[in-house]
Order: sequence, then C-alpha cells, then structure tokens
Amino acid sequence: MARQLLMYESVVPLNSKQHAEMCIEPTNNYGFSSGTNAVPLMAVEIPQAAGEFAIVFSVSEQEVIPVVILGIQNEQNLFLDEDGQWRSKYIPAFIRRYPFVFSSTADNKTLTLCIDEKHAGVNSEGRGQRLFDDESKPTAFTQGVLKFLENYQQEYERTKVLGKHLQENDLLEPTQVEVAFPTGSKFKLAGFHVVSREKLKKLSGETLSALAGSNELELIYMHLSSLRNLEQVKNHLAGSFAGAETTAGGDAADGGEAADE
Repeated sequence: MARQLLMYESVVPLNSKQHAEMCIEPTNNYGFSSGTNAVPLMAVEIPQAAGEFAIVFSVSEQEVIPVVILGIQNEQNLFLDEDGQWRSKYIPAFIRRYPFVFSSTADNKTLTLCIDEKHAGVNSEGRGQRLFDDESKPTAFTQGVLKFLENYQQEYERTKVLGKHLQENDLLEPTQVEVAFPTGSKFKLAGFHVVSREKLKKLSGETLSALAGSNELELIYMHLSSLRNLEQVKNHLAGSFAGAETTAGGDAADGGEAADE
C-alpha cells in the first residue's frame, strides 16, 4: 500500500457492480488512526486546528504541507483515548474523510473515488448508509462524500501554494521535539520544519504585504502560536508513559522516530 495513505489498509475503486449492496455504518471510533503520529492539514483548517494541535510542516522534494503532531513516537496517536474516541474538539479533515479517498492518474487529471474495505463500518447487511441505490446510481450519501473529497482536493491545491511561498521566501527551518522523563527515558520526534521567526522579521515590507494580502501571514502566525500545544502532546505522552509503566512495571524504550510522511 502507498505509504502516503497512512491508515488505509485495503483501498479499492468504488463501483456500482462490486459494491451494489455495500453500506457504511456510522461509528465514532477513530482507532483506525492509532498507527500514525502526524497527519496532513489543509491551510483552511489552520484557524480551527491551531487552538488544539501543534502545527508543523512536512518538507519533501514535491511539496511542503502543514501537518498536525499527534504523537512523539512512530505509530503513536496520543489524541485517542483507550476506547478509540478523539480527545480534541477539532478532527482534521484527513481523518474525517476516512474510509474514502481519491486516487489519481499520473497526470492528476482523473480522480477516482476509492474506499477502504477494511473499515469496521463496511457491510452488506443494510446497516447504515447505502452507497448505491437500486438503479446502481450513487446515493445522496455517496454524492455528499464526493463533494467533501472534491472540496478537500481543491483545498489541497491551495495549501501547496502556501508551502511554495514559504520555500520561496526561505522561511522554514528543521527542528525536533525531545521529551525526557525522570527515569532517564527519552523520546524524540524529528523530521519536520517550522517557520523561523528571525527570517520572518527580515522579510521586506513588500513581501510581508504580499503575504498579508493572501492571508498567508495570518496563517503563519497561527502556526507559530500553535507550537505551544506541543506541551499538550508531551502531557498526553507522559500520561501514556505512566500508564505503560504501571501496566508493564518497567521503563519504556528510548525513542528516536521521525514523523510519518
């Protein structure tokens, strides 16, 4: 499976023949996201997410995308409780779109709606929402999913523009988070970037004006403000670490994992 799909396990194109009887039963269990410590965030989500999550940037040769930190160790989501319930008020759209996702052709001109058949709510017994009606046409539910994913794709393209401008102005710098406990155990998260306040201050008035005019300057400051939420992630880690010690009666192993890409 493609690494960028993160929590998706068995993704197949949705079609009226193969999935004529398929239904999706609603669930509030987000356990499917337990194995990822960071997920992409669209720029339009930053105002809502900045109050609860630490927002950083994932940098690759292809693009720069905001992500929210969910855990310090690899394959660790500290924003889930023991019952698979989400701990924060805001849930990133990347999580909310599951079990659906678009696949694209090499030229990105054709998008195909796909579904993860391993999703716990998938069934053929009539539980929940049908995906196709008796005439093999997409139901209102499926049309709503398509609309959501189309909007997501549009916001994804806009988000790449933000990342491009951050790179063009050389505003990003690599950083890492390290948490140490009295027992001597250490956990480190690396492989992400943040905006440099010093570089931001040195931008010309013309560049700052352009960033302000596109509303990107406001998003940059929201990103910087959100970094204080790293303390919340550390507190969640401390709680899970303490619980693990109580259960296992020993220290957790040292961590040195990078964020999921």
